[in-house]
Amino acid sequence: MAKILLTSCGFYTDPIKDQFLQLIDRETSQLNVTIITTASPKKENNAYAQKAKKDFREMGFQNIDFTDLEFDNPERLIQKDIIYINGGNPFNLLYHTKKSGADEILKHLVSQNVIIIGVSAGTILLGPHLKIVQFFTPQMNTFDIKDFSALHVTDKLIFPHYDREDMFQEDAGKTIEERLKEFEYREQCEITRLNDDQTMLIIK
Repeated sequence: MAKILLTSCGFYTDPIKDQFLQLIDRETSQLNVTIITTASPKKENNAYAQKAKKDFREMGFQNIDFTDLEFDNPERLIQKDIIYINGGNPFNLLYHTKKSGADEILKHLVSQNVIIIGVSAGTILLGPHLKIVQFFTPQMNTFDIKDFSALHVTDKLIFPHYDREDMFQEDAGKTIEERLKEFEYREQCEITRLNDDQTMLIIK
């Protein structure tokens, strides 16, 4: 049974850390953790990836490493108890996840006793597709991806950073909410809004 914690900013608050720790039924020091860094051009040197490693250390984890699906063998994910998918460019993350075959491995791991944490782009990757990213920030699609289908680990369409108007400014001055409603009407769907201090927990 997999436990999936979807976030905008990872271990952003102490309550989020507490919620995560409640999912663990073994000694933290015995568990193997990997942080997927593929979405960020700075990879493991990304400040948020380094913060995640520090947070894991402070929570008692000892076996922590980084995985970059652009270069590393995705089979290494099979040996992990906790997979933390860091944020960055969702299109880069989707491209390399599919190209490496990590998409099938991650979907398989959902049926195992694994904890998966999605952070921003990582949260979107675990959903049905990236159409909302193309709608809001098409300039991020530097790989010119046409197939926006994601891992569909959850059928929830999630918009992270809902409370961060500064991240999604638009020339016409529309708010995030106005643009989300436009997308929902166009696609006939429902978007789950996720603030930076909020999470969604899925047990499968």
